[in-house]
Amino acid sequence: MNLLADNLISPVVLCFALGIVARWIKSDLSVPEPIYQGLSIYLLLAIGLKGGSALATTPAMEMAAPGLLTVALGVVTPVIAFFLMRRFGKLGIEDAAAVAAHYGSVSVVTYLAAVEAVNRAGMPGEGFLPALVAVLEVPGIIVALMFASGAASTGGWKKALHEVVTGKSIVLLGGGLIIGALCGPEKLADVQPFFATAFKGALCIFMIELGLSAGKRLRDAGRAGGRLLVLGCVIPLINGTLGVAGATLAGMSPGGAAVLGAMAGSASYIAAPAAVRVALPRANPAYYLTLALGITFPFNLALGIPLYQKISTLFQSWL
Repeated sequence: MNLLADNLISPVVLCFALGIVARWIKSDLSVPEPIYQGLSIYLLLAIGLKGGSALATTPAMEMAAPGLLTVALGVVTPVIAFFLMRRFGKLGIEDAAAVAAHYGSVSVVTYLAAVEAVNRAGMPGEGFLPALVAVLEVPGIIVALMFASGAASTGGWKKALHEVVTGKSIVLLGGGLIIGALCGPEKLADVQPFFATAFKGALCIFMIELGLSAGKRLRDAGRAGGRLLVLGCVIPLINGTLGVAGATLAGMSPGGAAVLGAMAGSASYIAAPAAVRVALPRANPAYYLTLALGITFPFNLALGIPLYQKISTLFQSWL
C-alpha cells in the first residue's frame, strides 16, 4: 500500500489527475496546441540526450542482452494483444491489429513516470534505459500491421512505415541518443541546466494536457464494452510481467527491470496512432485510443507501475 500511495502522491500523477478532473467538471482549462507540441519536443529530446550521454560511458556488452530483450518484447507484446483482442474482445482483424500496434509500441510518459517512481523508491534503473525506449517504439507497430496485411494496401504500408520511422518520436529520441553519445557528459554540461532542471516542471504541464485528453476518452470507455475495458488492464499486466521477468533474467537491476516492465506494459499514443491512421483507416479510434489513453495509461500510473516494482523485487529475491 505504501508503494501505491507513493506512486499516486507525486506531482506528475496528480497533474494528470488534475487534467481529468478539469475535463469532468467542464472547466475551460486547456494547454494551447503550440505549447503542447513544444513540450513534447523538449521531453523527447531531453530523454534522448540523457540516454545518449549514458551510452557514451556504457560498455556495448552491458547493453547487448537488454537490447535484444527489448526487440523481442516489441515482437511478442503485439502478438499477445492481437490474439486477446480477437479471442476475448471479439474485434475484427483490422481493429485488433490497430489495438495491437498501440500495445506493441511504448508510452514515453509511462516510461518517465516509472523512472520517477523507482528513483523515489531508492532503486534507480540503468542509464541506458532511454535507448531502449527508442528500440521499443517501432517493432511492435510493424508486427501488428502484418496481422492486417490483407486490409492494408501496399501504399498504406509504405506510408505507415514512413510515419513511424520519420515521426517526431523516433527522430527526436534517436537524434538525441546520437548527439548525447557523440558529445558525452562533459560536452552536454552546458545544456544540462535547461534539459535537466526544468524537465519535471515541463512534464507536469504535459501531464495536465494528457489528463484532459484521458478525461475525454474515459467518457467514451462505455462504448468500448466491458470485455475491452478488462483487457485494457489485463494486457498491460501480462506484457509488463513478461518485461520484468525478461529484464531480470537479462541481468538488469530491480529498478531497471521495473521500468522495462512498465514500458512493455504501456500503450503508445503518439507513434502508433499516426501509423494506424495511415495503414488502417477503417480501424475504429474509439477502440484503440480509448484503450491506450483512457484505460491503460491511467491504470499503469495508478496500479501498474507499483505492481511492476513489486514483481521485480520478488523476481530478484527468487534468483
